[in-house]
Amino acid sequence: MSSSDPKTRPKPVTRPPAPVPPSSWAKRTGFKPKFSGETNASDSGQIALPPRSRENENQPDLEAGRARPVPPVVNGEQPVSEKGPAEKDQSVKKRREADGTNKGSSAAAANGHTVNNGAATQPQQPTRRPSRNEDVVDVLPQNVDDEGFVGRHSHMKYELRDTPGLVPIGLYGFQHYLSMLGSLILIPLVIVPAMGGTYEDTANVVSTVLFVSGVTTLLHSFFGSRLPLIQGSSFVFLAPALAIINSPEFRGLNGNNFKHIMKELQGAIIIASAFQALLGYSGLMSLFLRLINPVVVAPTVAAVGLSFYSYGFPQVGNCLEIGAVQILLVIIFSLYLRKISVLGHRIFLIYAVPLGLVITWAAAFLLTEAGAYSYKGCDTNIPSSNIVSEHCRKHVSRMKHCRVDTSHAFKSSPWFRFPYPLQWGTPVFHWKMAIVMCVVSIIASVDSVGSYHASSLLVSSRPPTPGVVSRGIGLEGLSSILAGLWGTGTGSTTLTENVHTIAVTKMGSRRAVELGACVLIVLSLVGKVGGFIASIPEVMVAALLCFMWAMLAALGLSNLRYSEAGSSRNIIIVGLSLFFSLSIPAYFQQYGISPNSNLSVPSYFQPYIVTSHGPFRTKYEGVNYIMNTLLSLHMVIAFIVAVILDNTVPGSRQERGVYVWSESEAARREPAVVKDYELPFRVGRIFRWVKWVGL
Repeated sequence: MSSSDPKTRPKPVTRPPAPVPPSSWAKRTGFKPKFSGETNASDSGQIALPPRSRENENQPDLEAGRARPVPPVVNGEQPVSEKGPAEKDQSVKKRREADGTNKGSSAAAANGHTVNNGAATQPQQPTRRPSRNEDVVDVLPQNVDDEGFVGRHSHMKYELRDTPGLVPIGLYGFQHYLSMLGSLILIPLVIVPAMGGTYEDTANVVSTVLFVSGVTTLLHSFFGSRLPLIQGSSFVFLAPALAIINSPEFRGLNGNNFKHIMKELQGAIIIASAFQALLGYSGLMSLFLRLINPVVVAPTVAAVGLSFYSYGFPQVGNCLEIGAVQILLVIIFSLYLRKISVLGHRIFLIYAVPLGLVITWAAAFLLTEAGAYSYKGCDTNIPSSNIVSEHCRKHVSRMKHCRVDTSHAFKSSPWFRFPYPLQWGTPVFHWKMAIVMCVVSIIASVDSVGSYHASSLLVSSRPPTPGVVSRGIGLEGLSSILAGLWGTGTGSTTLTENVHTIAVTKMGSRRAVELGACVLIVLSLVGKVGGFIASIPEVMVAALLCFMWAMLAALGLSNLRYSEAGSSRNIIIVGLSLFFSLSIPAYFQQYGISPNSNLSVPSYFQPYIVTSHGPFRTKYEGVNYIMNTLLSLHMVIAFIVAVILDNTVPGSRQERGVYVWSESEAARREPAVVKDYELPFRVGRIFRWVKWVGL
């Protein structure tokens, strides 16, 4: 061996533990046992560069839920053709040539990685685990071609700049919005009744939400991050809105409570949105990005979904045979029937929420018409306090929640109604409510950062630069100002469900989202659409929210795939963040309430009346209001705990899964990245001197 040529010398044979013969399940999934106590980041959605010759290294199918087949391994190495992997995605190659992307190491250097070019491939180690000091790109499982590029996902039907034609774009855009129906329309169905609004008020707010969502989505697609992300009323704003609605000063109001409280919400949202716009356009967001990583985003977003447990099933229990069926149908469609395709579309997975709603609504309508919820001598229009008959008092709650004809919103809604700014009156500004919303706008920005990063890895050639992220956050602030002026009750921000919808529908075209936004604006002008949505029974709304909030919590935790999810450091940080996000607000919400106290609000709204009995009781009423409200919000506690621990506890960049954003100078040299994120109509040239809000 000593006299042999070093190039032909056989590799030293390592002696790993004797492997157990894999079962059929292990062969299908590509499972490999781990002998260390922590999971590597590459198994959590990261790809280590340099060098890498195995293109299709056990890539999981995001929809099918199984691993893709791997070519046979010989002596610890996979066969590589002379010019690269044999299964290279031709559509990605053609797109790259059309963009004028340079070959070789200069293009791959955009993210600061070395490239392994040519047929002479370096020997691969038998293990997939990269060392801790390697540079790691935090991306979803993707194709890495022979030029060192991290290729875009081959499973996407349409990517960011694809324009296949008006008809396909229209159909996919409609599908995209329909799959996110629950996120767009459910918030008004919760907050308007809580403000004392009528069914007509609910219909008007729904139409306003659809109008503002369409307008802000167009603005974000053209002048924001330019990613195919739908803007709308986010669940992040729901809890603070309910806290403001249940403030002590609004109890016992005479007259139209709805308009009075809505004007207070508008004032708080406008000030908070101006703060968010300043955060983005001033460049402060670029500095703030250093503190936001997957270990921070995951528990913060998850806490948003988990915080509404007191509202979900208690409302469903008012008519269990309707609400429980609704939940079961959505679960069956989204899980058990998710692989069934019709004309190439997984309709049950994509349309789980609207399908479950339609079927349950039809069943409830048939039961109502059949007289299942009709009781002799009882009328749902009579207030409960005026009902004399004990028989009717017993069944009035069941009649109100199970019948589908108690709402007259559809009949009373006009065919045409144009939502206009200040339609509820002049906004009222109170500094204590504005400060609460300012803190919430920071949480909304953290949520959006996670959505920007995850969606860019699906549809774009590179992640955005910090300047593009700041530009997107700044425009979200301007969009929320529009939401405050029009009076939607909440701010407008990137919906977290965007990433899941893009992965499921395989549609990442920017033009499809823009066309869908135009359709949304047209629908908002038809008053009957808002009336139809407002007539959805409360039990069905609560059942859908149970699923939507569970999805939101899961989507938040899915951000951990960019970090070492099995790391003891990350496990402890996420666990502490989630636990204290539930326990600390519970202390504030229960403080000063006796077990036998008779509160004037429903039980599911009791967590939001903390301002009247919280532990902060200084001589400054405004300070008491701010502290009691903020520390009773689950997402605020989760964010505070996570951001402090993640940025103070030692850990490598790979272990933390630090977000890797594109560098500005390198991004400007790549035509594909410029086309993805450059502002249209040459607007970027006018503001080229503003280095911190663009490429």
